[in-house]
Amino acid sequence: MQFLPAIFRLTLSKILEMFGDAVLNPKIDAQDIEESKTIVGLHLDSIAPELLVKEAIQEAAYPGQALGRPHFVTPETLPGLSAEGLKAFQTRHFTARSMVLAAAGVEHEAFVDLAKKHFGRLPAGEGAHKRARALYQGGEKRIEQPDSIDPFTRVAVGFEVAGWHDKDLVAMCVMQILLGGGDSFSAGGPGKGMYSRLYRELLNRYYWVEGAEAFVNLHNETGVLGIAGACEAARAGQLMHEFCAQICKLALTPVDPVELSRARNMLKCNVLTQLKSRIILFEDIGRQMITYGHREAPEALCRKIDEVKAEDLMKIARRAISKPVSISAVGKDLRTVPNYEQVLQWFAQS
Repeated sequence: MQFLPAIFRLTLSKILEMFGDAVLNPKIDAQDIEESKTIVGLHLDSIAPELLVKEAIQEAAYPGQALGRPHFVTPETLPGLSAEGLKAFQTRHFTARSMVLAAAGVEHEAFVDLAKKHFGRLPAGEGAHKRARALYQGGEKRIEQPDSIDPFTRVAVGFEVAGWHDKDLVAMCVMQILLGGGDSFSAGGPGKGMYSRLYRELLNRYYWVEGAEAFVNLHNETGVLGIAGACEAARAGQLMHEFCAQICKLALTPVDPVELSRARNMLKCNVLTQLKSRIILFEDIGRQMITYGHREAPEALCRKIDEVKAEDLMKIARRAISKPVSISAVGKDLRTVPNYEQVLQWFAQS
């Protein structure tokens, strides 16, 4: 959970005072909760299918575990939300050891003094709560929407990769950029990824591919690397097969040096361009501090990106396809989406 304000520097003290008051003296009214539940309930049927298919891949990868639970509230769990439950959540998680206060564009010592003034009474807490280790299992999740007006079927394939603390983290990010992808329509231009592998080998080759994009969901000790996309229902099985073939190709064939260099440069460009924004900069500071306990300078990260080799990508892909695949599908008609056993057979034959 994050609070991310963009403010004038002279209002910093007042904003921190407001944040401190919200954290230390929350006013959680039962009527407000009920009104919020009504609003949320009205939006449950309008969640974008491209988000649902990636949510479903998590459920397929980690069934019955915390990482497999939906990010969006479900119609079944919505009635159980209450003011008392929210208060208990804040008491448990809004503690000093579980919180990072970050800023960009302010004087450090002055910021520290304001933090002590407005957050000094925050309970220490126990820090990160111990959870059962997530165990990747792989599997299948389908969300059929017979009343959907979306003309496309969305499918995704995913494979287990390591988490935030693995030495191959940067190589995984390079692999995601190398695969790249997007929608069938793009204005093009520098940095749009038009030369990424999914654009060249899927979107530009097959007229019926509406979307194809690589993604990586990383957690502490595990993660999922995959490809999600969209097409007409009749081609859903073919699209899923193409996604699996792309991952197998990475495991079997070394990446061309020019293609690898392009992916590394694009990743560095993305990182440095994003960090020009102060909002993203202080979010990055906060995320790194709460994940690693320190912040790595952009220069050090760029050096790691430059050190990624073709063999690193092959190793990650080979390790990924050695584990059971995860698949998901969302759409009006899922009859052409292959079942899990069929997808497993593809890998047995490759």
